[in-house]
Amino acid sequence: MGGPELDMATADAIAGEFGRASTHSLPVGAPCPNCATPLQGPWCHACGQKGEDYHRSIWHVVVEAFEGLTHFDGRFWQTLPRLLIKPGQLTRDYLDGHRAAQIPPFRLFLVVLLLVFFAGGLNLQGSAKQVVAGVKDNTVTREMTPQDRADLAEAMQNLNKAAGGAKDPKINTVLGDSAFWSERAKKAVENPELLIQAMEQWGHRFAILMLPIAALLLSALFVFKRGVYVFDHLIFSMHSLSFLGLLVTLCFLGGLGVGWIWQLLWLAPVHLFVHMRGTYRISVIGTLLRMVLLFFGSSIAVAVLFAALVVVGVATMH
Repeated sequence: MGGPELDMATADAIAGEFGRASTHSLPVGAPCPNCATPLQGPWCHACGQKGEDYHRSIWHVVVEAFEGLTHFDGRFWQTLPRLLIKPGQLTRDYLDGHRAAQIPPFRLFLVVLLLVFFAGGLNLQGSAKQVVAGVKDNTVTREMTPQDRADLAEAMQNLNKAAGGAKDPKINTVLGDSAFWSERAKKAVENPELLIQAMEQWGHRFAILMLPIAALLLSALFVFKRGVYVFDHLIFSMHSLSFLGLLVTLCFLGGLGVGWIWQLLWLAPVHLFVHMRGTYRISVIGTLLRMVLLFFGSSIAVAVLFAALVVVGVATMH
C-alpha cells in the first residue's frame, strides 16, 4: 500500500491510538510520571507525555502489543460474528449510532483487503508451481485434446504477434499503433512476473475504488427510498465487501489443498440478501430485484476496473 491508502490507514491508526490512550491512561488527577502535573486527560497538558503506567504484567504487555499491531481489541469478537451471521443488524446499529462496540468499518475493510491480497499471492504462487510441475512431467499436454493444442498454438501466435508489434488490424486496434504499447506488450509476454507485480502494486488502489462505486450503485437503486443517504450506502458497502473479502480469503487459502472450496462463494448472494434486507428493511421482492441490478452493475464495474488495472500495470512495469 502507498500514497492515499497509507494516509487513510495512518489517520485511522491515529484515531485508534486516541481510543487506546483513553482506555489505558492513568486516572484524571493522577500526577504525570514525567513532570508531576495533575493529569486532565490521556496526555499531560504541561509536557505532552502520555499518562500511562508501564508497570504491567507480561500478559498485559502481550495483549497490548497485539492490539497495537492489529487494532483488534475486544470489539473484534463482537464485530466479526455479527458480520457473518447478523450483517443487517451490524450495519443498522452503526447507522443508528451504536458504534462503540464495533470495529470502525473502514479499518475493517482495510485489514480484510490486506488479507485478500496476501492470500491471493499465496494461492497464485501455489498454482504457478503446480502448473510448472505439470508442464515439466507432460501431464498438462498429455491431457489436451487436439483442439486444445490448436487453440493454445493460436493463442501463443497471437501473443507473439502482439509482442512483436505485427501489423495485424485487430492487434493494432488495441495497441493503437503505438511503439510504446508494442514494447510494453512484448515486455509483458517475455516477463509476466513484472506485469503481475505491477498489477499487485496498483490492485489495492483499484480495490478501494469499489467502495464509492458500490455506494453510487446503491444510491441509484434506493433513489426513491426516503431517509437513506450516500453515507448509509458507504457503510453498507464496507461491511458487505469486508464479508466478501473474508470469504475470498478463505477460498484462496483453502484452494491450496481443496478444490471444492470455491463452492463457498455461493454464500455471497445469500449473505447479501440477508444484509440488504436487514439494513434497509425492504421486502423480499424489493431485495431480490435490487440484488439482480446490483449484480449487473457491479459486474460491469469490476470488468472496467480490471481492464484499467491491466492497462496501468502494463504501462508502469519496470
